[in-house]
Formats: sequence, structure tokens, C-alpha cells
Amino acid sequence: MTSDLDLDELRRNCGYCAIHDFRLPAGLSAGDLQTLNATARDMLPLDRGQTLFPQGRQFGALYVVRAGSLKTFVEGSEGDVQILGFHLPGDIMGIGGLINEHYPCTAQALERTSVCELRYAQLQEVIANLPALNHQLMRVISGALVDEQSHLVLMGKQQAQRRLAVFIRRMSDRYARLSRDPLALNLPMSREDIANYLGLALETVSRLFGKMESAGVLSVNRKSVQILRRDLLDQLCGGDIDKT
Repeated sequence: MTSDLDLDELRRNCGYCAIHDFRLPAGLSAGDLQTLNATARDMLPLDRGQTLFPQGRQFGALYVVRAGSLKTFVEGSEGDVQILGFHLPGDIMGIGGLINEHYPCTAQALERTSVCELRYAQLQEVIANLPALNHQLMRVISGALVDEQSHLVLMGKQQAQRRLAVFIRRMSDRYARLSRDPLALNLPMSREDIANYLGLALETVSRLFGKMESAGVLSVNRKSVQILRRDLLDQLCGGDIDKT
């Protein structure tokens, strides 16, 4: 019979952290934990600007963000770049590779970042014996598709102010889920990245941050954004204050 000490050791391992980030029920056995740990490994930390996986590389693993943050983007044939998303601790990355066996985008660290690698060939074997993990993986994939659709809807909005307000509100919601202060944001991405993601000019994003600060909605100091009036931020979002 496995001792409590053994279980504590397992819970410190990468595989158990992956279970936590998949938000599975807690009643998994020590044997289940050991099996999942065998599929997972901690990678060396990524420095700012370092690539986790490049666009077009053959798919082989999913990744759980442990600390730090990354951005994903696609590069066109003429070198144009479109940012697809920003990823915080607990996010599962590489899901797009499940579709055509190649990563459809590049993932790059925005700051010093640590990730856990879940090797997919071995993960499939684990999933066959852990229905709860399979079910939650499907939920993660569905959530990623919903997020992508939500972003496309946001990009279709004509009002630049609403786009930025919704972006800030969603970052606040994500902070809350990470048990961070949802009113004190430290945005790891650059203003250029935000503008690219929202389909706006850099000058427009800078002007809108200034406008929201003048209106008393935010206090902005470089990458530090303090939400002063959540109610006013919600008004700027209109009906687009979902938690995607």
C-alpha cells in the first residue's frame, strides 16, 4: 500500500501538476498518478523571446504552462505576423497540433517561463485507462475552440475602445482564476502585441489606454494596469463581458 509520504512526493511531480491544471476530480489513485507522471517532464525554463515550438513542427506533445507566459502567432508567406493568443499558468498549449499532426502556430515566451511537457503518444495510453482525463481533455479542446471563436467575434467589433476594454476585462477574469488580484494586472505582452492581437494600430491602443486613464477607469504605468472602476470598465465592454 502506498504511504502518504509517497503520495506527497507524487504530488510534487510534473504529472500531478498537469492533473491539477486539467481540473480533474481529486480521487485518483497513486497508481494513476505514477502513470501520468511517466508521460510528463519538466522542461528547462524558457527565456524571454525563446520558442517553445515553431509553426509547422511535427506534433508530439501538449504543454502545460507552469509559470510565466507565452504568446502564439502565425507568420504568413510574406513575413506578416498575426498574434492568436496569450497564455498564462494553467493553460494547455499545442492543442492545434491534434488536427493535422503539425503545430499550426509558433509559441514564444513573453518572459522567463516554465512548462511541463506531456508526450502525446504516452498520454494516449494513459487516457485509455483514465476516462476522467479523456473527458477533461475534450473539454480543454472545446474551450480552446470557443476562445478562438470569441476572439474572431471581438475582432469583428467596429469600436476600438470596446475591443481594448474586453481584452482588459478578460485578463482580469483570468487573473481571478489564478487567485491573483484581478484589479492589479501586470501585462507581460507589449503594446505592439496587444495592438496586433486586437487588429488595431499601436497609436490607437496607446491613445485608448490614455483615454481610459483620463476617465478614471484605469491607472497605467508601463505594463502595470490598475483597474480603478470595474463598473466603468464593464460599461465600456457593453454586453461583451464573458469569461473566455
